[in-house]
Amino acid sequence: MTSSRLRRRKLSEPTIARLPVYERIVEEWIGLGRARIDSGQLGELAGVTATTVRRDLAGLGTLGTRGAGYDVAVLQTCIGEALGHDQHCDVVVIGLGNLGRALVNSSSFLTRGARLVGLYDADPEVVGTEVAGLVVRRIDEPLVAASVAVICVPAAAAQAVADRCVEVGIHALLNFAPQVLTVPLGTAVHDVDLSIELQVLLYHLHNGTGPLGGGLLHALARNGAPPTLPPMVEGSWH
Repeated sequence: MTSSRLRRRKLSEPTIARLPVYERIVEEWIGLGRARIDSGQLGELAGVTATTVRRDLAGLGTLGTRGAGYDVAVLQTCIGEALGHDQHCDVVVIGLGNLGRALVNSSSFLTRGARLVGLYDADPEVVGTEVAGLVVRRIDEPLVAASVAVICVPAAAAQAVADRCVEVGIHALLNFAPQVLTVPLGTAVHDVDLSIELQVLLYHLHNGTGPLGGGLLHALARNGAPPTLPPMVEGSWH
């Protein structure tokens, strides 16, 4: 199925956040040789209801068939297109401290279609060294052309770095600095504050809640057990 067959519509933020989870599940399913998955199975693995799955995926077009579920290959393609995996994206990382270096060296950091093109830091001992195949440049050097900037600098420097990114035409910022950024209209910012994420996780731990709690993939990650996937449910509605 090509993107021309998708019924494009604006997706909600919660739906966008769940699509990568669905994609990971579908990839696991494909790896096990399964050809189809229904909304009940997908919801059980993701820790959401089947109704939520159907509503989320309806935003991508008419993908499922009542009683037959979703073709996992088609679903993988459509989710990938919605997330922009079919488009090219150049990425720069600004700040090569412990966090920035860990991200760059992670095999799962870059999504399909994304390419790392520039690294920047203020530490003279880091500048000029090679990380992930790229030489680290001074943070005050001109930024190379890119689509996305990953900001891993201290909070006090984050706004100035964001301003520079916007000035050179980088309008998608992934901000790991514990600082709320002010950016002009047309610039997308996604904040990843690990301390806040930990607080949210502790809340769910103490209250027995969580939007993705109970998902099989999360249990596997915790226990290291081989996947025991539920069978296809006869007569289920995608």
